[in-house]
Amino acid sequence: MQYGFTDVLQLIGALGVFLFGMKVMSDALLKLAGDKMRSILATMTSNRFLGITTGFLITSVIQSSSATTLMVVSFSNAGLLTLTEAISVIMGANIGTTITAWLITILGFKVSMSAIALPLVGFGFAFTFAKKSKTQNIGSFIIGFALIFIGLQFLKEAMPDIKNNPEILSFLSRYTDLGYLSILIFLFIGTVLTVVIQSSSATMALTLIMTAEGWIPFEMAAAMVLGENIGTTITANLAAIVANYRAKQTARAHLIFNIIGVIWMLALFYPFLRLVSWLSVQFGSNSPYLSAAAIPVAISLFHTMFNIMNTFLLVWFVKPIAKVVERVVPKRLDTTKAVDEPKFLTNNALKYPETAIATLIKESKYLFKNAVFEIVAHALNIHREDIKSDLKLKKVIKKSNILFETDIRTLYTTRIKHIYGEIIKFATKAQSTLSLTETQNNEVAEIKAANRRMVEVIKDVNELSRNIELYLNSNNPHIKKEYDKLRKKVAKVLRVIYLFRTEKDNNKYYETLKKLKDRARVNKQTDNLEINNLIRKDLITVEMASSLVNDNDNVNDMIKNLIIVAELLYGKRDTILENDTKKAPIE
Repeated sequence: MQYGFTDVLQLIGALGVFLFGMKVMSDALLKLAGDKMRSILATMTSNRFLGITTGFLITSVIQSSSATTLMVVSFSNAGLLTLTEAISVIMGANIGTTITAWLITILGFKVSMSAIALPLVGFGFAFTFAKKSKTQNIGSFIIGFALIFIGLQFLKEAMPDIKNNPEILSFLSRYTDLGYLSILIFLFIGTVLTVVIQSSSATMALTLIMTAEGWIPFEMAAAMVLGENIGTTITANLAAIVANYRAKQTARAHLIFNIIGVIWMLALFYPFLRLVSWLSVQFGSNSPYLSAAAIPVAISLFHTMFNIMNTFLLVWFVKPIAKVVERVVPKRLDTTKAVDEPKFLTNNALKYPETAIATLIKESKYLFKNAVFEIVAHALNIHREDIKSDLKLKKVIKKSNILFETDIRTLYTTRIKHIYGEIIKFATKAQSTLSLTETQNNEVAEIKAANRRMVEVIKDVNELSRNIELYLNSNNPHIKKEYDKLRKKVAKVLRVIYLFRTEKDNNKYYETLKKLKDRARVNKQTDNLEINNLIRKDLITVEMASSLVNDNDNVNDMIKNLIIVAELLYGKRDTILENDTKKAPIE
């Protein structure tokens, strides 16, 4: 048999055309429907059947289980999906990927697309000149769709002609008559091919062509399909290598789910194939055991039945699978990053608008909870645990009379400044590189505003801290009392914010915050009247009064900013940002 290097190159080229067609079509569909698909995925509930439906629909629409799985991994990485939600979506994606096999079988074998594929390319190319991006994407989809079948035709022609070269059959027969060992060999071949090509659709196309041409029998083709189910999980596992533990858990869950399916299918392999053969005959096709031309339909039916049965068998074991995965990949926080390094901002998160926004919110919440909250509490000379406790604030203030050694400027430089800069940089990059909707763009703007407010809070508390240190144990009881009142005001806001962000039923705390914010707006005038009264009665010095007036204004600004940060980061309601003059960060 003459099948030289040139023929091999033609086969690789044909596969390349097919893969390129799949990519062009999938990318165009992602652009056409991606926003809606990701929006549905990002607002998933924990209902496993809804997850399966979502995964099925997304994969059916974008025609790529790998794209769906990578999206799920990215969303898990950003914390948008829980592990159980991610598993159910992947289950649905496995069913959705069977649509591709039917597309190839019906249009590639039952209907000749080669006659109209090339005109379709020209037709689709005309759409790419349109001004509207949607029309351009429709053109790209048509081109990709046509290229799939051009590549499929090239693949058929590039395959060796075994009818005139029967010696190739004698080579394959060594591996097709070994019983279960043959099944395992072709399962391995299917896995390796999918890993190498990085497309289960391309491997499926090769398998279908090999069966239609009589290269391999029905049983071996089915074994290759099982291998493809394992091989397709490698893409997600490779993507999760550089991601966090959530993404790794999702990728491992995909692998475990598919491996379990292959194991039970191997146990029922021959009876299941006889059932598929019987159903094929019932649907009007020939038996795949008797006719090579009937195998593509039978393989597509096998692929669909296996994935549907595997999903509806294991859907009842989503939680146990999740527990196994959590043991294999335990929860792990990144302790290698320095205290002034962002914990969640990664380049991978900039892949989708939803993951970018979720990551920005997580980083901002982490900064507020672990840096701003602590620094403000220490600046007030109060322990965080006292603020979080049920102890009355009057007693908290009374017991907090021993001075802390708190350098606000140093804490700002080491704990906040760099992370704040990285958050703003990340947010700006998201706005400039991603196709954000108006709502998403506003969300990013609000996150930037929340971070700017946090820096303003640190600036205000930096000035307040110096005078607290000066007057906390002053011999003048009046100035001490006034500064204790200021400390109590801020401590109350911190406590309500803590409850607002930690309690499930937080509506009453939201209402309290609104009242405190409104009160802070009017307190500047009323509090200054009290200070004037102290001056008139000569109860405090002019220097004390000057400090007190400035700090009173700072405290009210700080309260307002703290509440706005809480609303922007933790509130579920639309927040109207005030257009007041912004203060410059600490230099």
